Amino acid sequence: MHRPPPPPADPSAAAPGPPRRVLVVEDDPTVAEVVTGYLSRAGYATEHAADGFAALDRAAAFRPHLVVLDLMLPGLDGLEVCRRLRRTEDGLAVPVVMLTARGEEADRILGLELGADDYVTKPFSPRELVLRIGSVLRRAEAAPPAAAPSPVLRAGSLTADPGGRRADRAGRQLSLTAREFDLLVFLMRHPGRVFSREELLHRVWGWEFGDLSTVTVHVRRLREKIETDPAAPRLVTTVWGAGYRFDPSGDEAPAGGGTPWEGGGGT
Repeated sequence: MHRPPPPPADPSAAAPGPPRRVLVVEDDPTVAEVVTGYLSRAGYATEHAADGFAALDRAAAFRPHLVVLDLMLPGLDGLEVCRRLRRTEDGLAVPVVMLTARGEEADRILGLELGADDYVTKPFSPRELVLRIGSVLRRAEAAPPAAAPSPVLRAGSLTADPGGRRADRAGRQLSLTAREFDLLVFLMRHPGRVFSREELLHRVWGWEFGDLSTVTVHVRRLREKIETDPAAPRLVTTVWGAGYRFDPSGDEAPAGGGTPWEGGGGT
């Protein structure tokens, strides 16, 4: 792989304040050098692990804000590393951006199902990877201005607090990835409106183009966590040939006899 020179530091890539920590898990030393070089120039603090077991050890010690994870790793493959990174007692998991070889659609979709927040296919543009990492981190750390807090969204026993980035179902906190949470909040803010996969990819992911299976997988994962019966969803329903719609009446009414929908609206 040709090693292009790192670009000038991009102040828009890393958030202000202390450097965000990124763990790069990649067994190819050339790829790892390129990725860590670009990230360092963009203002991130980086560490590198060359195999799956080392990745888990470094993640525990380094406590990264995000992990860039290759799928093909010695010792423990990337899918298993991702699975273990998602197991957290507090329901909060480090964001993961996966690196996948072009054409490995099954592995890519499985990675998304395991909770990866984004993926980049090889061969890849290091600049695009840095931008994707910045996007995932901004969404994971986003909070509304203190002067204009976002209202808690409610649909039956389901609640989502955009400010606290917390979702609950029947009083139990849900373990959602950053993308799953953003998707839930977006749909709850637009009850009854149908969105195509292309629209969701643009408005939730911020991508002008991309693999639409990303949306399909995230909708399926979200249903598994919020629906009483994911095989017969009532909250996030499919409008065949058109897209997906959030139906706040699909859940039971809140305790106390309130209306099934309270909180932010939208068009």
